[in-house]
Amino acid sequence: MKKIQVEGGDKEILYSKTIKAGKRIYYLDVKKNLKDDLFLAVTESKKVQPKNGMQVSFEKHKIFLYREDFEKFMNGLNEAINFINQKEMLEVIGDMNAKADAKNVIDADADANIEAALEMNEKGMELDGEIKIDIDFEEPTL
Repeated sequence: MKKIQVEGGDKEILYSKTIKAGKRIYYLDVKKNLKDDLFLAVTESKKVQPKNGMQVSFEKHKIFLYREDFEKFMNGLNEAINFINQKEMLEVIGDMNAKADAKNVIDADADANIEAALEMNEKGMELDGEIKIDIDFEEPTL
């Protein structure tokens, strides 16, 4: 890995990892400051396309993580990710329960219709199996 001299007080980049994620790119850079302390610079770069046809630009946001904060940061990040995953799982379970409840209502309606048909059939059998149909025919008008 080549060492890059950086303006603004940072001495050099010792390691860099690029993560492409759609319109965003994340850069993880391990740097050494002027006191020879290592830290992690996380940069989010987002492509911005202006509507007026001007040149594409990039928004950049940076955070710096120092060694003494790594564990606390990772714990917090893991907690936040777990919260999101649990919330999404609860939503999926809720949707599944709602669909099951709706199916049970449909099944209950179907059961009621079957019971009504059976009851009608039983009453029809009391008529000795006769079925009566009234049909009105109208004369066509010319």
